[in-house]
Amino acid sequence: MKASQFFISTLKEAPADAEVVSHKLMTRAGLIKKLGAGIYNYMPMGLRVIRKVEAIVREEMNRAGAVELTMPVVQPAELWQETGRFDKMGPELLRIQDRHGRDFIVQPTSEEVITDIARQELKSYKQLPKNLYQIQTKFRDERRPRFGLMRGREFIMKDAYSFDKDQVAAKASYQVMAQAYRRIFDRFGLTYRAVAADSGAIGGDLSEEFQVIAATGEDAIVYCPHSEYAANMEKAEALAPAGPRGAATQAMTRTATPGKATCADVAELLGVPLNTTVKSLVLATDETNEAGEIVKTQVWLLLLRGDHDMNEIKVGKVPGLAGFRFATLGEIEDHFGCKPGYLGPIGLKKPLKIVADREVAVMADWICGANEVDFHITGVNWGRDLPEPDAVADLRNVVAGDRSPDGKGELAIERGIEVGHVFYLGTKYSRAMNATFLDETGKPQPLEMGCYGIGITRLPAAAIEQNHDERGIIWPDAIAPFTVVVCPVGMDRSEAVKSTAEQLYSDLLAAGVDVILDDRGERPGAMFADWELIGVPHRVTIGDKSLKEGVVEYQHRRDSAATKVAVTDILAHVKDRMAV
Repeated sequence: MKASQFFISTLKEAPADAEVVSHKLMTRAGLIKKLGAGIYNYMPMGLRVIRKVEAIVREEMNRAGAVELTMPVVQPAELWQETGRFDKMGPELLRIQDRHGRDFIVQPTSEEVITDIARQELKSYKQLPKNLYQIQTKFRDERRPRFGLMRGREFIMKDAYSFDKDQVAAKASYQVMAQAYRRIFDRFGLTYRAVAADSGAIGGDLSEEFQVIAATGEDAIVYCPHSEYAANMEKAEALAPAGPRGAATQAMTRTATPGKATCADVAELLGVPLNTTVKSLVLATDETNEAGEIVKTQVWLLLLRGDHDMNEIKVGKVPGLAGFRFATLGEIEDHFGCKPGYLGPIGLKKPLKIVADREVAVMADWICGANEVDFHITGVNWGRDLPEPDAVADLRNVVAGDRSPDGKGELAIERGIEVGHVFYLGTKYSRAMNATFLDETGKPQPLEMGCYGIGITRLPAAAIEQNHDERGIIWPDAIAPFTVVVCPVGMDRSEAVKSTAEQLYSDLLAAGVDVILDDRGERPGAMFADWELIGVPHRVTIGDKSLKEGVVEYQHRRDSAATKVAVTDILAHVKDRMAV
């Protein structure tokens, strides 16, 4: 490609609504152009990146035995009504009607449609396993679209769905996809982690997120530097605290803490470590009748160490706490006789269920609220001062320095951006839509399913968050819009510069290199600034002065300075650097 024939549109300043680096640089480099809130045009430079991402994904999916198809963006509501998601999903699901008043949705995902295909086509165990995938436009009506392609409303995604005869076969299909994803992300040239993720209401352990490591990432990734353990914050678990519980050494004492309503403030006032305090979190669960009316409410008190935070996913898995909510102020005052900030498990007005985090269960001489404004209780001990909790569970987010659950070191935490997810679905959709096949005995069985997604348009944004500097983007070779740019200086004034540039351009093309020749006649400073902003990883500069010495200048986007290379060696030099 020659630059004069291509579409290059760079900006010196980012738009005012661009908050993160990727949004700023993608807009300035002319990769995307905003059309509406969370909706972007993929400009020619950006589309080249997207097509390279798609090509890698497509090659590895095909290699793993998946078969490509395409499902409609607009889907009949009837299928979504079968699974209940038409009503259950919130306003993120864009619902529309055609001219006849029939309901449709704009797809955010395609489980219903693929299951409908499967129930019509997959009739026998002999047709299994099958894995069908698409690379297709999706739409989620985000309440607050932001961060450019990181959280847009319209986006491109690769979604795949596996179908198997039983759980054993389904787990084998899952592992095939998990390995294919590792090959895909290895080829992208990005630093990433595959982390264990919570599998939600479906349960089980087969769920992994693929996270691109970036300081600006929205997700916290927990890992052990000395082992293979990695999980997202929702799933991560530290090694259970070692027992036994320490013996009581202090008397229980009602202590004045005027105006100190947080554990941190109390610890500072009393001059004690924050980890000797215990925070109280009050939840409630409701039992409803068939009409949806609340017929019974159970109030719960959760106790966590003052320096720890509650993990809502873990709490929701405690027996009895599924579907919990935070208690109302009225419920709190009814059970504690006190407003939040001074709550504790001693001296309750009404009985409730107490669940202690594993760390709290082994604490001695701890501090909690006295259920009286401006007072806390110090020197609290289980057994002596209050009964053992109704339950003990892992309720908290892990913190850096916790012991890894595999016992191989301490946990560390870094930030990541989720760009892929592999997930075992089981029979959730096949049972809801009666998607069955005949097994070896001739009996109908529900299809076992898995789903596997990659954010095609989110991935370039994540790559930029990981790879940039003050001058612009730094693309990995595999997904750069162009791999090499040839920059002739004054080619309109020098026949030697022009002929050398065109010859190198032709040689690189013949060698299968994705190269662009900048023949626009721009000044060197403006030309270099454009390509540094766009982030092409390899640049060759050709000028009259250097040609008289028989050399050209090569510079990788990460290099601090250019390297002089003989004209006769430049092709081999570029290919060698590309192979690194």
